[in-house]
Formats: sequence, structure tokens, C-alpha cells
Amino acid sequence: QVQLVESGGGLVQPGGSLRLSCAASVSIFRIYGMGWYRQAPGKQRELVARIISDGTTNYADSVKGRFTISRDNAKSTVYLQMNSLRPEDTAVYYCNVDIYSSNYWGQGTQVTVSS
Repeated sequence: QVQLVESGGGLVQPGGSLRLSCAASVSIFRIYGMGWYRQAPGKQRELVARIISDGTTNYADSVKGRFTISRDNAKSTVYLQMNSLRPEDTAVYYCNVDIYSSNYWGQGTQVTVSS
């Protein structure tokens, strides 16, 4: 039904940058919110950043000032620009879309920040 295709993960040095992308196979008009979650080994999945239909964003305290979430409405694509990366940012990052109370998840992309 709804597919999310993630890209942009990889290995980066501390202080480096990556940009994650997630393209949804549904019109932006059906999407209430789009966001990024991450899960590190042995830890629970946590919200990283989210953007809703009116453009409002929210971020985890740990990434404020370093990460920026944005979207391209024409492409139904959400991005996560990650700057000043730290080893503790290492995790699998998952894209999520909320189509008015129905949630869908991407396949996950590995982000590794070397120490």
C-alpha cells in the first residue's frame, strides 16, 4: 500500500554530515506527519525529528541545533540533514509517515559515526 524508500545512510567521522531521504508513495495531501526515528543496539526506538502538515517541527533535545528536518511536497519526500555528528548518533534510522492515524515505516538505514 504505502511504501517508504530510505537512502543516505553510511559511515561518517565525528563532526561530519549526512543527509537522509525518505520518499513516500502517497500524495503529500494524505500525510499528516513525516518523521525520523532511530534505534541503537540495546536501546528503544526514539523520535529524532518530525514535521507535520502545517510545517511545525519538533526535535529530540539531543539533536536540536544539529539536525534539520525538511520536506519536498511535490515529491512526498522528507529529509534529515545531520550535521556535527557524534558517535552517540550511531543507529538505524527509520522513516515514519502518519496518514491520519495510520503509521508506516521505512526499511531503515544505518548511520555509523566513527570514534
